[in-house]
Amino acid sequence: MVFSQSLEQYDLISLTGELTAQHPGKSGLYVLDKGEESLLARAWLTDHATKSMEVQYFIWSTDNIGILAAEALLRAADRGVKIRVIVDDLLIDAPDSAMIALDAHDNIEVKIYNPKHSVGTSTLRRLYNIALTFKSVNQRMHDKTFTVDQLVAITGGRNMADEYFDFDHKYNFRDRDMLLIGPAVLEVNSNFDTFWKSSYAVPLASLLDEKTMAREEQLAVYKDLHQYAENPENFNLDVRQSLGNMPQKFAALRQNLQWGDVHFAHDIPGKNETKGLDGGGQTTDALIAALAGAKKSVVIQSPYLIMPKGGIEFFKALVDRGVDVRISTNSLASTDNLQAFSGYQKQRKKILAAGIKVYEYKPAPKIQQTLIERYTKLEKETPTFAIHAKSMVIDHHHLFVGTFNLDPRSANLNTEVGVFISNDELAKEVEQAILQDMSPENSWDTAQDKPDQYAPFGKRFKVWFWKILPLSAIL
Repeated sequence: MVFSQSLEQYDLISLTGELTAQHPGKSGLYVLDKGEESLLARAWLTDHATKSMEVQYFIWSTDNIGILAAEALLRAADRGVKIRVIVDDLLIDAPDSAMIALDAHDNIEVKIYNPKHSVGTSTLRRLYNIALTFKSVNQRMHDKTFTVDQLVAITGGRNMADEYFDFDHKYNFRDRDMLLIGPAVLEVNSNFDTFWKSSYAVPLASLLDEKTMAREEQLAVYKDLHQYAENPENFNLDVRQSLGNMPQKFAALRQNLQWGDVHFAHDIPGKNETKGLDGGGQTTDALIAALAGAKKSVVIQSPYLIMPKGGIEFFKALVDRGVDVRISTNSLASTDNLQAFSGYQKQRKKILAAGIKVYEYKPAPKIQQTLIERYTKLEKETPTFAIHAKSMVIDHHHLFVGTFNLDPRSANLNTEVGVFISNDELAKEVEQAILQDMSPENSWDTAQDKPDQYAPFGKRFKVWFWKILPLSAIL
């Protein structure tokens, strides 16, 4: 495919319009396996947005990447781009002043999903909510979507924080996103609109009184954000240079786009509002239906492995009829979620007895040298590298990439999203990546290696403590 102009001369409308015209009714897809590549794609798209942006995250940290992302949105808003942001309330850590200042911008609106923990909530009120509305406070928005001009979208496992893009110096995630253009983007955008209009998404202005911040204070926040981004110590020179090379990277990307029919699976706001801690959901049902049709093989990657009710029996039935089931997950040595690992540890013998092959990720897998583009600069610090990708390949042809963890929380409580794709090339690409993660230089074979022995004593003791507590339904 040859374009008559360089990518820099194209706006997104021209670029995507020319591509989609060549594949009517189909969506373009590209796997973002590397953290830095996924970050640069978001940064470049933000800088080239002209009309609108819809951003939805479970976590948006106030670390280096989180601050730079906020500043990029602010610059886009200053250009006239209309920006809507929904962030889940549970783990938000941004100072009130920064959120108020951004929301006060004429072109930025911020909403908080199910605000019962953090934003505008006192400690006493938080304790009250946990005690008397336990299920409700555990209903979180785990969706992660990023849409620009309703033309390009990114969805997958990554939140907005250093560790999801290989920029943390102690702990980074092996994750996966999917870049989309074409009809699938409209499905992503439609789901965002549903959440935006939901009573669960509460305007920031109603939680924090914007009138308490004078215009001068707002401008001071904007100035601080811009100065932070302009400081070479904060905006890594490598990243600046990479952004300058993005036209060439996108030129290669457009050559490698795969085209096909895409189903965007999603849950509704307030998932299982009237049911107990069980109940499933639309994304859960879609995944079960896809798995039920497996004939030869199932390859899954999930950071957590806690089978929901009936899950072990379901997979055993697949194994019994000849389906090879393999799962890549974190070891105790690599995981950052000891509560979740305690749930897995309780089930592990039964999972293996069902004939499911499990491979637990090493904290310093060899593959990180390939996946982390800045590895030579992080090598001396040897940060832990852990799985956060949520993907599934069925029969080497059917692919799912999304936010869904293999655990009861994703199945029954969190809202989740993901793309279902039937495409041999993409399925092969992701399956090979997961199988590479399962190889001996990257993972322990759980049935043979007894990986827990490689974890520090402190982690083993903490997991023993968490196993005592009845947490299974909310893990």
